[in-house]
Amino acid sequence: MSELALSALAGAKATGLVTIEDMGLCGMVTLRADLAASAGAVEQVTGAAMPGPRAMTTGQGVQVAWMSPDELLILCDHAGADAMVAALSQALAGQHHLAVNVSDARAVLRVTGGAGALRDTLAKITPADLAALPVQEMRRTRLQQVAGAIWFVTDTEARVICFRSVARYVFDLLAMSARDGGAVGYH
Repeated sequence: MSELALSALAGAKATGLVTIEDMGLCGMVTLRADLAASAGAVEQVTGAAMPGPRAMTTGQGVQVAWMSPDELLILCDHAGADAMVAALSQALAGQHHLAVNVSDARAVLRVTGGAGALRDTLAKITPADLAALPVQEMRRTRLQQVAGAIWFVTDTEARVICFRSVARYVFDLLAMSARDGGAVGYH
């Protein structure tokens, strides 16, 4: 087995109404735990406050996203994901929890463009109400036939996370939705 980590999409990029880019290797750690009881440990390890429902907080080179009442997704440097798991496990010793490096099971796409075109492109592939999704709030949703998550970094930049096994499918959906001539003008 190779020790070399590879991005699911090998730097793929598509342009049209918006630009879709593979973000390469991104660190991701899932933490399942009693979030109220884990808040101090999470803040100690990440430097980020515990996020509220669907919110994201920023810490020492990481972002912490609320995923469900007992789950966080910690976005960090790919090379530091194992160390993040170890630090969380140590800080939560004695508490029921699960911290797992899921970096290589996921793919992250950056989608950039004008605010309206960006939301329109994403709205073509998800039932989520993107008009109501504020910046820095993560939304778990469907991306046509697969699970994923979306959040807006700014009004003109979004991130899409999906499973590695469907990364090409999601990339192609976004590229098709962003084709020139396909503007909707809703957002």
